[in-house]
Amino acid sequence: MPDKIHINAPGIGMQVVETPDESNQDGLRRLRIDIRRALPDRRLDKYLAGRLGEMSRTALQQYIREGAVTVNQRIVKPSYTIQTGDVIEMLLPEPEELVIEPEPIPLDVVYEDDDIIAVNKQAGLIVHPARGNHSGTLLNALAYYLQQQGRDAPSLDDLPHRDEKFRPGIVHRLDRDTTGIILLAKTKLALWRLGRQFELRRIQKTYRAIVHGQIDLDEDVIDAPIGPHRNHREKYAVYQNAGEQLPPRVKSAVTRYRVLQRLTDAGVIAGGFTYLELYPKTGRTHQLRVHMSYTGHPIVGDKTYGGGPIYQSQLDGKAEAAYGPIITRQALHAAVIEFQHPRTLKTMHLEAPLPEDFLSTLRALGGE
Repeated sequence: MPDKIHINAPGIGMQVVETPDESNQDGLRRLRIDIRRALPDRRLDKYLAGRLGEMSRTALQQYIREGAVTVNQRIVKPSYTIQTGDVIEMLLPEPEELVIEPEPIPLDVVYEDDDIIAVNKQAGLIVHPARGNHSGTLLNALAYYLQQQGRDAPSLDDLPHRDEKFRPGIVHRLDRDTTGIILLAKTKLALWRLGRQFELRRIQKTYRAIVHGQIDLDEDVIDAPIGPHRNHREKYAVYQNAGEQLPPRVKSAVTRYRVLQRLTDAGVIAGGFTYLELYPKTGRTHQLRVHMSYTGHPIVGDKTYGGGPIYQSQLDGKAEAAYGPIITRQALHAAVIEFQHPRTLKTMHLEAPLPEDFLSTLRALGGE
């Protein structure tokens, strides 16, 4: 029996004892973690994603559901809250070493200094490697960008990470087809302080969107909790409690919006469109997309939540045809971000111009 290794789990207030198993000839790791002291409300899947940085939280959730991870010899849910005295035992595959290869993908760098880098992300670019997408990501592009800066510049391996090693520098995310400003941290100080600002909702973000139909009010606040969709794994939905307690994974979500322009030059597309600014007060997954769909005005091009693409044939009044695509991805752009610089503590205001397909859509609909 190998000796036990005593470890203080960094940053989460848990003392653990990890017992490695040397008999891994079957390609599996047998791990045991004894929780000596636990912080309240610490989920099992989140904790393990932090401890086992080479494995994604999504993958761990699947292993937990299948019984490959047990707590006190019992199968539990990924959302199980860790308790003092728990014994976590795992039978997991040996981790594959993930290397984020530099790729010459264009990066539009809006701002950069020794602590942070802000990029105007293009459509179709996933932020970090994930299942089935190990290349062609923003991090692959960033690895190449840093490589070109010379010997004294940091490499991607030098960037800090929190829960998962294959997400260096990641402070927040944008969906694949959402364009605009995204911040990346180059130092541990930046990662921690920016993450803290996001957690405390001190970072102000402004998005631009084109949505279907004419919204009734020129300004309003959408206050509707969001959680995982009951039937579709990759989707989220608004939940109404109607006096009942909401499921644990449903969180409060608040979005303010303001109408910039009402677009009525829509050909055979009934109802026209509205050009909006959106100000998320919380940062839930797919929040803006879900909230606009909930109001009955989904974002143009957002097929997941009810939005449709725009073709020139529609504007020409030829509903039976489909030619001249104007925009087929979601018309959502992170235009402005305001935050406190992690080192100087000065207020930063960064902007990203609208991409060409977004501008072309506005012009086609009689907008600015």
